[in-house]
Amino acid sequence: MKERTEEYGLRIIRMFAALPKTTEAQVIGKQVLRSGTSVGANYREANRGRSKAEFVAKLGDCLKELDETDYWLSLLVKSEIVPVSRMQSLIDPLFRKGFAEKRIFRGLRSLGQ
Repeated sequence: MKERTEEYGLRIIRMFAALPKTTEAQVIGKQVLRSGTSVGANYREANRGRSKAEFVAKLGDCLKELDETDYWLSLLVKSEIVPVSRMQSLIDPLFRKGFAEKRIFRGLRSLGQ
């Protein structure tokens, strides 16, 4: 999972770098950048947890950040800030990867409870 969350963060960084330089794109893009890159950091913190409860709580933070990232990505798409032609190469893979990560985190969290 460490590698998966790191790869997700790297994809987020590359997506942000490819966004248009408009104010709207940059403001929303920074939100995506913040929430999307914090998933991996929270996962690492979960693994350093001192208790099962702390581990479960940090995995919950991972899920929260993934949900927030999905929200901002959705706004980029629905506002048409990212043209449909670019959406498939930039954002669609992030939605798919985020969905897979959520399923894994939910499973890990239920094991920890």
